[in-house]
Amino acid sequence: QVQLVESGGGLVQAGASLRLSCAASVAGRPFSSYVMGWFRQAPGQEREFVAVISGGSSATDYADSVKGRFTISRDNAKNTVYLQMNELKPVATAVYSCAAATILLGGSSWYATGEAWYEHWGQGTQVTIFS
Repeated sequence: QVQLVESGGGLVQAGASLRLSCAASVAGRPFSSYVMGWFRQAPGQEREFVAVISGGSSATDYADSVKGRFTISRDNAKNTVYLQMNELKPVATAVYSCAAATILLGGSSWYATGEAWYEHWGQGTQVTIFS
């Protein structure tokens, strides 16, 4: 069982930075046995992939729209994953959710970007960027 709680969202001006956190409560297996992803959903739009990090932090991937500005990281000792977002643009306004996918194969460097892989989801945190 995994419970995820996001924090760090808010209302900021374009060009500002925010750091999102996702605290996980896990039972039965260590936090490092989960791939962690960030997704976002803007009003009236489909949820989309933002960033992902493998269980051992050796591999990351990002949506093209955020590459070079967003950084995903994790602290397995604290059961927490982060999303550092720099140079924010109004188009990034959305509810940001973290999600966990159980690592079944592929080891600590495996990751997935498709939503179907993720069994556990947080409630999300609102990020609003104004110009």
